[in-house]
Amino acid sequence: MSARGLFLTFEGGDGSGKTTQSALLTEWLTQHERTVLHAREPGGTELGLEVREIVMHRRGFVAPRAEALLYAADRAQNVATVVRPALERGDIVIQDRYLDSSVAYQGAGRILSMAEVRELSLWATEGLLPDLTVLLDLDPAVGRTRLDASRTRYDRLEAEQLDFHTRVRDAYLELAAAEPERFLVLDATRPVDELQQSIRGRVSDLLD
Repeated sequence: MSARGLFLTFEGGDGSGKTTQSALLTEWLTQHERTVLHAREPGGTELGLEVREIVMHRRGFVAPRAEALLYAADRAQNVATVVRPALERGDIVIQDRYLDSSVAYQGAGRILSMAEVRELSLWATEGLLPDLTVLLDLDPAVGRTRLDASRTRYDRLEAEQLDFHTRVRDAYLELAAAEPERFLVLDATRPVDELQQSIRGRVSDLLD
């Protein structure tokens, strides 16, 4: 691992198991005496919590470009005050969602330009990209059944129709195909322990 630390992100549709896999990876890394920082978007900072409430739960219409800008603002604050300082300390940062979420959800999902949304995030983060992005790929219809079993309140994105989430999934796969060296794409219907072993194997390669 470089002195800069390691930046790992988890992506995927709702119900794909990002939280479970990131928690298992953290446990494994901690057992190997690695310092791990958890981060998330949106809402990983005090400012981000305010932005999260707006973008996830505000009633009424939010223009797609306004939504994309709000996510970018949250991301800029998170990288500047949480992620980059941790990387500079040499920590491993494991983050739930990053710029690929904006490209997929605000770009493809809201039918904006995926390229423009990506450039907005790169500007907000001064070009910071993850060392590894784990994409847990799942049929949106299956993801919905998983959410229905555990949620009593749905945010603005979770509540979107199936065609929205299908566009998001397709965008994720397109992004992964364009950057195969950064993405690890896994079938999220595989057993939890199998998925974790695949993730640990890829992370081990980065740590060597």
